[in-house]
Amino acid sequence: MGSAYTPGLTVSPDLVVRRTRRLPIHGEVLVQEGATVEPETIVAQAMLPGPLQTIKLGEKLGTDPKEAAASFLLKEGDSVAIGQTIAETKGLFGMFKSTIVSDHAGVVETVSDITGNVLVREASTPVTLSAYIHGTVAEVLPQEGVTVETRCAMVQGIFGVGGEQHGKIRVAVKSGGELLEASHVLSTDAGMILIGGSGMTYEAIARAAEVKAAGIVAGGIRDSDLVKYLGYDIGVAITGQEAIQLTLMVTEGFGHLAMAERTFELFKSLEGKDASMNGATQIRAGVIRPEVIVPSEATAKAHAPEKAFTLSVGTSIRVIREPYFGKLGTVTELPSELRVLESGTEVRVLKAKLQEDGEVLVPRANVEIIAT
Repeated sequence: MGSAYTPGLTVSPDLVVRRTRRLPIHGEVLVQEGATVEPETIVAQAMLPGPLQTIKLGEKLGTDPKEAAASFLLKEGDSVAIGQTIAETKGLFGMFKSTIVSDHAGVVETVSDITGNVLVREASTPVTLSAYIHGTVAEVLPQEGVTVETRCAMVQGIFGVGGEQHGKIRVAVKSGGELLEASHVLSTDAGMILIGGSGMTYEAIARAAEVKAAGIVAGGIRDSDLVKYLGYDIGVAITGQEAIQLTLMVTEGFGHLAMAERTFELFKSLEGKDASMNGATQIRAGVIRPEVIVPSEATAKAHAPEKAFTLSVGTSIRVIREPYFGKLGTVTELPSELRVLESGTEVRVLKAKLQEDGEVLVPRANVEIIAT
């Protein structure tokens, strides 16, 4: 078998990408197809219904449900404030009246003469959706969102944490093999996306967070440093929703691993340019990659990334499983016959020449293409 197809990790100076921006609930799209948008541009908005609160009117008044409902002074659809009188009994000869005030603010949604309860819907929460990247609205999804297209340079990582950020690229080290230390982080790095080399120390991460940098990209990160910064073990769930202001992305793997030369050189060529960054990662089904996207000023059409890439002799790959996790190499042979692993499973394999490890045999499912 001369070739196969496998997922790819993109590192490219020039391609076209699309990002779909979708509201969690139906709402209003604020831009039209063809519009130019910036990362901060609000492209859609919706109102998330507030929580429904229950006022146990019958219980508070000490009456049956029908009497409680009859004592209610408002009607469905009326606004109500905290401390506002909402119910009053007739009392005896106009005396000894009981009054009830609301514990909640919102809109009266239901008054039940069966339960004696009043349901109040608290104020809705506005939800806005930004474009995330600089580009053009390629498609409008009615009541849902938009798809934004941009021509750009893009680097995908192997793992990341933290949400969407944008800022200027600053290469903080001299080479892809240099470790990012706290001393590399400047007081002027607020809003910057810092590029490290072989890794980032906990002290560098803490310093970057202190000066309010937008993100850090490096070859690797020690698991102990990541846990120390987050305060908990990240596990295997999807990332990107962490309660942190600093987004982190690694391009090679866990530990201190030199950033691939072509990746580091690409970042050097992008220094000072505006970029969008997202640390969201999902390695299992429905793969999501952390990414840095730097829009291009060029207007000519570039190639678009494909969902699968051809795996053949000479292809640059990264191993994504132990014992060679994170190692880079080049495919040297694609045997057609199945091989039996120690577990007894028959799989297709490939031979690859890895940096520092020479030629090794690994299952094809354990590698990804470095797409350039």
